[in-house]
Order: sequence, then C-alpha cells, then structure tokens
Amino acid sequence: MSKLRTPWRAVAAMFILNGALFGIWASRIPAVTNTHQLTPGNLGILLLLMAAGAIIAFPIAGRAADTIGCSKVTTRVAVVYVASLVFIALSPTILVLGLALFFFGAVHGSMDVAMNAWAGEVERASDKPVMSSFHAMFSLGAGLGAASGYFAATFGLSIATHFLFSGAVFAAITLPLAQINWTSQTASRDAAPPLFTLPNGPLLAVGLVAFCASLGEGAMADWSAIFLVSAAGVSEARAALGYTVFSVAMVIMRLMGDRIVHRIGTVNSARIAGLAAATGSAIAIMFGTFPMILLGFALMGIGYAVVMPLAFTRAANDPDIAPGQAIASVSTLGYGGILLGPPLIGFAAEVTSIRTAFIILTALAVLIFVFAKVLTRK
Repeated sequence: MSKLRTPWRAVAAMFILNGALFGIWASRIPAVTNTHQLTPGNLGILLLLMAAGAIIAFPIAGRAADTIGCSKVTTRVAVVYVASLVFIALSPTILVLGLALFFFGAVHGSMDVAMNAWAGEVERASDKPVMSSFHAMFSLGAGLGAASGYFAATFGLSIATHFLFSGAVFAAITLPLAQINWTSQTASRDAAPPLFTLPNGPLLAVGLVAFCASLGEGAMADWSAIFLVSAAGVSEARAALGYTVFSVAMVIMRLMGDRIVHRIGTVNSARIAGLAAATGSAIAIMFGTFPMILLGFALMGIGYAVVMPLAFTRAANDPDIAPGQAIASVSTLGYGGILLGPPLIGFAAEVTSIRTAFIILTALAVLIFVFAKVLTRK
C-alpha cells in the first residue's frame, strides 16, 4: 500500500470520495422525494438548507486549512462526511431530513475547500497543471456513486442499505490512500485572515463565473433524474443514468482538460466550455426523448468540466491572498452554486415546469462564454 501512496493519488482519492458520496445522494433523490412525499417546492427548501450548511462551512474550512493544514482538515472531515450520508437515509421526518441535509452540506462544503487547497499545494509542487485531473476524479466518484444508485433502485435496495453499504465501500478504498506524509504550509492563528470573507476585486469575477458553472453542476446532480422522469417518462432506475452520463462526460473531459488548456489557452477553453454547456441544456429542453436528453446531459458535462478547475487554479495562485482564504472566498460563490442551484431550479419548476426551469442553465452557460477572460492565470 505504501508504494501506492503518492501526493497525487492521495488527493485524487479524496476527490473520488467526495464525488462518490455526493453522487450516491443525488442518485436517490427521487426515492427520498417519494418516501417523504415532497413537492418540488418542499425539495427546493430542503436543498436550500443543504446550501446554507455549505456556505456557512466554506470560510471556516478555509481558515482551518490555512492554520491547521489542508491535508489534515481534508482527511478528518472526510470521515464525518461518510457518516453524514447515513444520517440522511435514517431521517424519519421532513424536519430531521432538513437537519441532516444541513449537516451533509456543511461537511461536503468543508471537504471541498480543504481538498482543493491541498490540490493547489500538490499542483505547485508538481510544477505542472494537474487541477483538472483532480476534478476528473471528483466526477469519476460522482459517476460511480450515481451508478450505485441505479443498481440499488434496480434491485430494490432501501435508501438506508444503499447509503450505508456504498459509503463504507468508498471510504474503505479511498481513505487509506490519503494517509501520506505531507506537510502543508500553515499560518499562525493570530496572522490568519478574517473568518468570513467574500471574493473581491478580480476574485469576485472569478467567483461569479464559477457560480455559473457550479450552479449547472448542482442542478444536474439534484434534478437530472427528476427531469428525465418528467420529460421522458422513464423509470427511476433509468433516470439515475442521466447523472451517470453527465459525470462520465465530465471525467473524460477533465482527464484531457490540462492538455487542452495548455494547448489553446485558458480563455479559449472557457469559451468553448460555455458554448458546449449552453448547447447541451438547449437540446435537453427542446427534445423530450431519452436519447436526446442524455446527449444534452453529456454536452453539459463536457462544458462544465474545465470551468471549476480553472477557477480554483486562479484562486490558489492569487498573488495577494492565502490559498485557503482565496479558495474559500471563491467557493462561497462557486461551489455555493452547486447547492443554491437545486433550490432555485426547484422553485422555478414549482411555478412553471422542470423543463422551463432548465432555461436558467442555458442563460448562465452563455455568461461563462462572455466572461471567460477573468479566469486567466496571474
């Protein structure tokens, strides 16, 4: 095992675990909705609680990463994150489910900030772009987690059995790989930046572009299955394939992302990404057949793939702000979109329909194209 433990593999394992746990949850949202008899508006409120947990946790995790060390924070929070998934499955009422989702969002957000700061350290030590490959591992994990939901629904496994078994398996595989001798740079608590910070100056624009992409990612995680059930009339098991296709497309693109960015540049990569995401969401909205919706989801995965890695690389290398604080501030808008997007789509779907609500994703993808230049590395 010791020979397998390298800095890249350690961080990659944490990205896989983070994505897998999120994908497991996302794949069973229709089942959770049925169990608690949730309307789109009810689900939107619950997802908003999850968003609130993450947004509160972002700056706290950023400060901890800068003062304790991002590698230590990542591995410690990862254990709590696994447990938080089980709390969702065992929630007997909507009130308890809301508390469980708030906690789930908080530990998900904490791990996101810490592992991206750790990824920035490994990237600087490697002296070559590797951030996109780490985010590919997140998408791989999310796809595997979503695929576990497909099999769980197909074979009639309860939510609790699925979450407990899948969470334990992913943890057993990934956590040992993260146990390496890595010393993160830390700042003293007295010299640490303010706890709650929002991006400002150039980082504000970076955060807004990241928000546009991450809102689409969050919407796909939490609404792709319901979109397929509503628009194409497929079964719950087949609906779980929507997020799987989206995640697989992201994995493939992110594995190629570092080379693509190196060849055509940051701005061109981001512009092509925005165009692909906008085209994919438009196809999903206009065509109601299962194959065409899956094609649209795949294009959306390709489009969103490189935007967040570019945003985090830009934040981690900001000349004026410590990496943990910079990533936390961008995450407040960036990964905040992953968690704010689902309730926004839910409220829009309550008023109109799920297909009409997805027009929001098309509009935001166009904004990625327009403001791609802000992601240029400094």
